[in-house]
This record gives sequence, C-alpha cells and structure tokens, in this order.
Amino acid sequence: MPDIELIGVPFDGYGRAGNQARAALVLHDAGLADAFDHHHVVDHHLELPEPDPERGASTTLINEPALLAMTDALNARVGGAVAAGRFPFVYGGDCSSLFGIVTGLRDHVGDVGLVFIDGHEDTMPLDVSEDGEAANTEIGLLLGLTGRLLTGGLGDRLPALRPDHLFVLGPRDDAWRRRFNVGTLADSGVWVAPLAEVADDPTAAGREAITELAGVVDRWWLHIDLDVLDPVEFPSQGLPDVDDEPGGLTWDQLTDLVVSLFGSPAHCVGASLAIYDPDQDDGYTDAAKIVNFVRNALARTTISP
Repeated sequence: MPDIELIGVPFDGYGRAGNQARAALVLHDAGLADAFDHHHVVDHHLELPEPDPERGASTTLINEPALLAMTDALNARVGGAVAAGRFPFVYGGDCSSLFGIVTGLRDHVGDVGLVFIDGHEDTMPLDVSEDGEAANTEIGLLLGLTGRLLTGGLGDRLPALRPDHLFVLGPRDDAWRRRFNVGTLADSGVWVAPLAEVADDPTAAGREAITELAGVVDRWWLHIDLDVLDPVEFPSQGLPDVDDEPGGLTWDQLTDLVVSLFGSPAHCVGASLAIYDPDQDDGYTDAAKIVNFVRNALARTTISP
C-alpha cells in the first residue's frame, strides 16, 4: 500500500481569513487522517501569505499572493509525492488548487488525466469575471481556452491540460454560463456528463468516464468540488447569505459515482477535495459527513494494494 500524503490548503478565494481558509484545519480536527486506516499517513499544511481581498495586478484574481504561493507549493509537493510513489490527497481551499496540482503532475510525472467532479465547468474568462474568484476560472486557464494574455508566474505555467485528458461529471451551471455567453466544454473536445445524466445513474456515468479515460491515458487524478452536491444535502458550500445553485447530487449518489471510477486499468495517482466552508457548518456536522465520505468512497477504493 502506498503512503498517504495529506496536504492541507488554508486558502480562501475571496481573501478572507476564515471560511474556506479554515477548511483544512477543521477537517483535520474532524479526523480526516483516521479515514485512511491501514495506511501510513503523513499530514502537511501549506504555509501561505496573509489573505488579500484585493484583485492582483498579475492575474486580476483575488488573493493573488496566496494563490501564486499555493500554486508553487502544490506543484512541487504533489509532483514530488507522485513521483516518489506516494498518494497525495489535497484538501481544503477551492478548485484553484488545481493550478498547482495539474502543473505539478505535468512537470514531475508526465501525462495524467483529470476526472473533474464539479457543479460548474469553471471556464469563466478573466475579463468577464464579476468577482475575481480564481475557482471560477481554473479549467479554462489550464486548458488554454482563456487567459492567453495572462502574465507573471501563473501565466508562465499555463496551459497545462489537454482537452482529451479532461473528464467532467456533474455540472449544472448552464444558465449561469449563458449569462456571460460562455459555452460548454463539450464544444471544445472535453468529455462532459452533466448533472441530469450523472444523477440518473451515477455508477454508469462513472464507468463510462473511466472507460473513455483509459483509452487515452493510464494515470489520472481525481478532483471533487463539493458544490456538486445539492445544497440541501451539503449547506456549507458557496457564499454566506447567497443562495446556492439548486439541485445537485446526494451524498449516496456522489459515493456511487466515485466508487464506480475504480477497477479500470488506469491508475489513480492522487485526489483533491475542495469547497467546504466551516463558518457555515454549525456543530461541524458537514465536516463529519466529509470525513465519512472520504472513508467510504475514497480510502477503500483509490488506494487498494
């Protein structure tokens, strides 16, 4: 069994000191490491600059100093862990952690597919982003669909992902994207299974995705944005006092989907889980649900001997 390298990310996409920046610590205290029983676990937390709620000059994104530092740190740590035969599990923060994860895999490992489970396609162009949150933009930037004029340390790393290496499951943001005249990734050669298809039969959707992936690459990374869940099932997502997008998967459907991804010839080299706001989680009941999900859907399937 490979060693598990837990990597906590204390990052908030709006430059807040709390909220998603506290997710890694709360999940750690809720017993995340214990979910990986029967494995040797090493737990690290990144050290990032103080949060900055302003947009940065280099990226136009909020909390730019911490975003760039997170990207650099995850690039080295994730890439090094996979290259050394360990299984990294990145937790906390938001989907912008993929900047460091995907570029780290490219730089240190080679061709690796990305299974992206998310309620959104995350392709918002920088020049039309309403709020400057990096987590709305990362897939478009990683693919090179957007951000061609991006400069600085982040721009130098991108693009880093091929469309045929990306498999997207669960988005329900069609109406939101239409407001900004942003098309679907399916029109750019990406394999996409929208929410309705996944919810109808999570197991079949997962098996189809991983079968298609195995025909392209033999290694892959799993990323789960918990806003793929229905906010009724998981209320501690999104922004406080802002209605979350209705619909989404149940915990059972998400578990069935993730479990169905395993058993193919393609090998999962690591995973990440993002979008949890403990400031919206009274009594940390959602934290306990996340740890239980990791135990049942990830630890017993992704890292089998």
